[in-house]
Amino acid sequence: MQAISSMKTWQKWLLYAVVAYVVLLLGPIAGLELPRIIGDITNNPQVLIQQILVGLVNGAIIAVIALGYTMVYGIIELINFAHGDLYMLGAFASLTVVGAFGVGEGATWQSSLPVMLVALLVSGILCAVLNAITEKYAYRPLRNAPRLAPLISAIGVSFIFQNLGLFWGGLRSFIPVMGVNAAAPKSFPDLLPRIDLLNYFGIQSNIQFTTKDLIVLVFAVVLMAGLHLFVQYTRLGKAMRATAQNRDAAKIMGINVDAIIVLTFLIGGALAGAAGLLVGLYNNTIVFTMGFTAGLRAFTAAVLGGIGNIIGSMLGGILIGLLSALSDQYFSSRWTNAWVFAVLVIVLAFRPGGLLGDSVQEKV
Repeated sequence: MQAISSMKTWQKWLLYAVVAYVVLLLGPIAGLELPRIIGDITNNPQVLIQQILVGLVNGAIIAVIALGYTMVYGIIELINFAHGDLYMLGAFASLTVVGAFGVGEGATWQSSLPVMLVALLVSGILCAVLNAITEKYAYRPLRNAPRLAPLISAIGVSFIFQNLGLFWGGLRSFIPVMGVNAAAPKSFPDLLPRIDLLNYFGIQSNIQFTTKDLIVLVFAVVLMAGLHLFVQYTRLGKAMRATAQNRDAAKIMGINVDAIIVLTFLIGGALAGAAGLLVGLYNNTIVFTMGFTAGLRAFTAAVLGGIGNIIGSMLGGILIGLLSALSDQYFSSRWTNAWVFAVLVIVLAFRPGGLLGDSVQEKV
């Protein structure tokens, strides 16, 4: 046993050495030039702070999307690959509501606030209902099937949602705000105020942190904190945690497991719809393919933090957002996705369960 143990340790350190060698060898090709990066940070530290702020906001949005992945996995151990495209449909629903009320560029945030609340409600309900329908007809019949079957079903639903977004984007006759080309990116009105908070408080700096950034960040944090409090301190939340621990035992205790699973999909879908509105308001551009990239990063964030762990998904989302922003600035935007997955592989090599996956007993 001792020889086997020492062999495993030797293999582990060999793996670390190989990973470090590959990073150092291929890093400069992907923009990892440490002398240049250190020089850029030293010469202009404000750019570093600016990118950290951008990464925090984007990371918070990614974390909201990642919660949908981690909740579903925590309950039924299914990777819902359709979740990213569901978030895309939430963005399209939000734009449709904004266009229906005739709110466009130049509208004051006071007059557009009720419209944004309606858009939040509509996108959240739409995505929640679509997610629940998907669970009933695409996942529930395969619940006791081999794991590959529901996984393939999730990929199929993802393609259906993506093509639904493409169809939705071509409804110019009914929804003029969608533009001429169905596949082209759609312009989302810039409805949030852009007051530079640092200058407003008399701080002269090249760093920009506007009310728009603050609103999106605070709203995302409120969603994450609300979900955490719901799961930890409400009766339904306790039922969700019990179902995640052992479905059979939960049934014996009188918990309606099917209803809890549907509730999980409803909450995850509502979060996806809210994230779609946030991205539209923050980036002011949406496209029917946006769900793939966002879903991939959100899934990576969930795995990085510890899939099935709510706090871990939040942490993973923030880290992915920061890494993406810093890679775009200091490495190369073409290699950002490669760096994101490289960090994921390195972390999983050290902690296969994710950053928080092994330290927390309850998955949801």
